Amino acid sequence: MMALDVVTSASTVPASEALSQIVEAILEVMIASNNVLIKKESFKELAAYLERIVPVLKELNKRDLSHSEGLNSAIEILNREIKGAKELTTECSKRNKVYLLMNCRAIVKRLKDTAREISQALGILPLASLDLSTDIIEEIEKLCDNMQRAEFRAAIAEEEILEKVESGIQERNVDRSYANHLLSLIADAVGISTERSALKKEFDEFKSEIENSRMRKDQAEAIQMDQIIALLERADAASSPREREMKYFSKRKSLGSQPLEPLQSFYCPITRDVMVDPVETSSGQTFERSAIEKWFSDGNNLCPLTMTVLDTSILRPNKTLRQSIEEWKDRNTMITIASMKPKLVSMEVEEVLHCLEQLQDLCQQRDQHREWERLANGDNAVESIVRSLGRRIEERKLAVALLLELSTCNTLRDQIGEVQGCILLLVTMSSSDDNQASRDAQELLENLSFSDDNVVQMAKANYFKHLLQRLSAGPENVKMRMATTLAEMELTDHHKASLLEGNVLGPLLHLVSRGDIQMKKVAVKALRNLSSVPQNGLQMIKEGAVGPLVDLLLHHSSSSSSLREETATAIMHLAVSTMYQESSQTPVTLLESDKEIFMLFSLINLTGPNVQQRILQTFNALCRSPSAGNIKTTLTQCSAIPVLVQLCEHDNENVRANAVKLFCCLVDDGDEAIIREHVGQKCLETLVTIIQSSHNEEEIASAMGILSNLPEVPQFTQWLLDAGALPIVLNFLKNGRQNDPNRFQVVENAVGALRRFTAPTNLEWQKRAAEAGVIPKLVQLLEYGTTLTKEHAATSLARFSKNSLGLSRPIPKRKGFWCFSPPPEIGCQVHGGLCGIESSFCLLEANAVRPLVRVLEDPDHGACEASLDALVTLIEGERLQNGSKVLEDANAIDCMVRFLSSPSPKLQEKALDSVERIFRLPEFKQKYGKSAQMPLVDLTQRGNSSMKSLSARVLAHLNVLQDQSSYF
Repeated sequence: MMALDVVTSASTVPASEALSQIVEAILEVMIASNNVLIKKESFKELAAYLERIVPVLKELNKRDLSHSEGLNSAIEILNREIKGAKELTTECSKRNKVYLLMNCRAIVKRLKDTAREISQALGILPLASLDLSTDIIEEIEKLCDNMQRAEFRAAIAEEEILEKVESGIQERNVDRSYANHLLSLIADAVGISTERSALKKEFDEFKSEIENSRMRKDQAEAIQMDQIIALLERADAASSPREREMKYFSKRKSLGSQPLEPLQSFYCPITRDVMVDPVETSSGQTFERSAIEKWFSDGNNLCPLTMTVLDTSILRPNKTLRQSIEEWKDRNTMITIASMKPKLVSMEVEEVLHCLEQLQDLCQQRDQHREWERLANGDNAVESIVRSLGRRIEERKLAVALLLELSTCNTLRDQIGEVQGCILLLVTMSSSDDNQASRDAQELLENLSFSDDNVVQMAKANYFKHLLQRLSAGPENVKMRMATTLAEMELTDHHKASLLEGNVLGPLLHLVSRGDIQMKKVAVKALRNLSSVPQNGLQMIKEGAVGPLVDLLLHHSSSSSSLREETATAIMHLAVSTMYQESSQTPVTLLESDKEIFMLFSLINLTGPNVQQRILQTFNALCRSPSAGNIKTTLTQCSAIPVLVQLCEHDNENVRANAVKLFCCLVDDGDEAIIREHVGQKCLETLVTIIQSSHNEEEIASAMGILSNLPEVPQFTQWLLDAGALPIVLNFLKNGRQNDPNRFQVVENAVGALRRFTAPTNLEWQKRAAEAGVIPKLVQLLEYGTTLTKEHAATSLARFSKNSLGLSRPIPKRKGFWCFSPPPEIGCQVHGGLCGIESSFCLLEANAVRPLVRVLEDPDHGACEASLDALVTLIEGERLQNGSKVLEDANAIDCMVRFLSSPSPKLQEKALDSVERIFRLPEFKQKYGKSAQMPLVDLTQRGNSSMKSLSARVLAHLNVLQDQSSYF
């Protein structure tokens, strides 16, 4: 291992050892800097600085060093930056020279940053405490200053090349001479031969850097490299003659048979001829350069078209138009060459000779026209045309039309389908906006569908028409292959939905019902793949997919385990889909009868863990569907609870977790008698163990949910206390995994479980809970918990508060002389005696009143009711006067009055009861009576009988009704 890799942290090795390793690493960097392929001078400059650092570090190493923050930081920075310098020198020694040149600005910046970071590290060394000589200190300071000021710059020649590259890309320069000149400059800059073979080798290596960029997922660099390569590959040396011929041949094949007329914009307005060197004047109009220059030399300074005054010194080359004209000329030349192919293969000697002569003339005009020999040879012709499918619109249209024509030939049809990417491009074109191109692509796909291989490729390109046809009506072996394709493909949700709309379900269910075991397995796997989309699952249930799948699971116990697992997974997906039904839709039910529910659940005891897990997941999903009520009832009646109690001890963690989850569903509002019959002390101990030891947060939440939802039977609570559940549950509230997605569910259920330890009828349980620190945690949860958490917390606080008055200790009388005795203890504002959180569960001592009042602002009625119950405990009996004052100070009475108009009758009734008590006190009646009057009047008209009577009584307190009113 290199020294560089040894230094990990200044705090893990002695400082002297760390410095020695850094010195060794610096020497490696200095040696490596001699091998860089670019920016040699810059690397030498950095190496010189590093060389000056070495004696400084060696001098430091002679001192008695002890770790300090400054020294540790300096060593860590030096270690990091020397390591970075080593990586950079290695990279610049091995990467392609052209690539390094294109990135020379980034290299310079890294060198500059490294120098400054090392300078910073030297600057934070604790020099004063190291007893260094003045010379050493001065050298360090000088070195810091030098490295801070160091200027690493790209050479002028390098900057010129980069600017030419950027300019060529921006202006879309397609001139071959520009690319030849640029590649020559690059060769000189990086020190390679200008021989064609050497340039070609270097350029090929440069192109391979694109793949490296993509592997590093550096998309921005890959795009930039593509642009640079597109610019440079026009140079003669950048490609072999065969490569250029193939490129030309591909482009030529994408064209029609007739020369194209020039666009109107190609003509010079002065000469009326197609322009060769178009230039743009200050008016924005374009003319042939020689024509507009003659116009100016004749004394004209007005635009020939707009007659506006021109700046005769401004003539800008219209490179875009010139490029378009050159492309048009090239296209027509290619068309001319292409039109000669039938003549070249004809038997007329004179005609062949004439064509050859004409081709020779064309080749003399431009080197790239030397593709004429390819016209008599079909090698790679189809592949060249296919490449045109991915180019510009007009080229694509011509290419697909030509391929369609060629596909009528059996031999060429085979070749078309075998070309990589052809079918994907055709599928894309089949849905294009151009009607003709779309029709041609679809017809071509139809012609190519003769081959099963092509059909599979179409399916992988998300074109399923022909796969569905073969799946429905093909031979058995073809059906098997099509089903296998569907089973193994990675489909998007959109394409899964498209397949179902294309009627794939019927053929697959047919295979499930009548195929052999292997066929069934593939078909079920395909159904499992499709059913993972909820809307698909609902549609599959409607179209009868459940029966064959359940039948397969129930009656093929001797079949392979993998088939049963796939079947169980597909059924589970269908169950999950029932959770996503719109309320406006007619409910879709997976299992229609109690018998089906019983038979499917009974398989849990007859199958392996994977199938058990899927069946449990199925019922967990059904317990959250519109049919949840019936599912829960039926499962309870078919003795699911004792089965689940046993599965809570299962060795397989996934089976156990899903069993606990389903158990939680059944316990919620479950039959108390059945639960008491089957849930014993061992079961509760198991659940507590799961909560304490499981790493599955969802399983923990479910186990907590069981404890929360179990009937509040004293025996259950005592067993839980004996099992140590109280501190374990509370610990989850204090130290739970904050970032887990099930965190809120765990907290809700944990707070629900704590309620059972706060029963007001058992002071011993309440004291144990209070002493464990439950009350402050409940108050805290009122602030940041979910709505249900707040409701559970408020309920528990209300239970605690019911016993506060009886637990409040009397204030001891003062003895002896008052002037010598300590000041009297202050009693509780509500309870009158000495209160505490753990001793009397006092809400005031726990600072719970204002958090409870804030819960009254929650839109959830359940949370408001629970909070109101807790606050009302402060105004019961003799506490009315003092408790009302506390509630007023916390702004609770306003909320109570507002609740008189709540849409929740239960909340109205609780608020009315509270207001009636408080309004017995004149000061509060006078202060709040006016705002309560209208809601009270409304309750006398719309409330139930008890609320009408109580509302009237309050109105009588307010002198709005007579005491003898008929409302009483």
